[in-house]
Amino acid sequence: MFISVDARGLACPRPVIATKKALEEMVDGIITVVVDNLAAKENVMKFATANQCKVTVEEKDNLYSITITKGQGVVADLTPKIVQNDSVYLITQSTLGQGNSELGAVLIKSFFYALLEKEPLPRTIMFINGGVFLTTENSSVLEHLVALNNKGVQILSCGACLDYYELKDKLVVGAITNMYSIIEELSSSGKAITL
Repeated sequence: MFISVDARGLACPRPVIATKKALEEMVDGIITVVVDNLAAKENVMKFATANQCKVTVEEKDNLYSITITKGQGVVADLTPKIVQNDSVYLITQSTLGQGNSELGAVLIKSFFYALLEKEPLPRTIMFINGGVFLTTENSSVLEHLVALNNKGVQILSCGACLDYYELKDKLVVGAITNMYSIIEELSSSGKAITL
């Protein structure tokens, strides 16, 4: 089997996720992944190597052609899985990290895209303060949050926060919650992560 993946122009972590999906489609075969930056090349190579694949790379005209050979493996299980762990995420703002807000907006979008591709999925994602902008109209991450919700991840937005920002009638994904329920979720979680 042979699969070709054109990952040129794709931001991190999309080249790795595209490679992961291609690997899951085959038992044995060759995947060629084309990327246009050094970081993507390194990340795809590391991912393939970690999955016991043979990896070679050629550089030509500022493009990297990565050849991944998947050998005698176990038949890939393509059955959709909805696997959850006991982790709960508390999102406190509409961007990720400190510093430049434009970069933070790019990072939060990348974060939710990557989270959607990771297994097991978290049990719950809760949004408070400025984080509620992500669950309402015009959010850049709505597509990812809807997909997570459809896979069984509980999406909850703080009602007081929605009221404060006058967003309650603009909520698109998930349900409205309160501080007591937020505390209960955090307390009952095996792993609570605040961003």
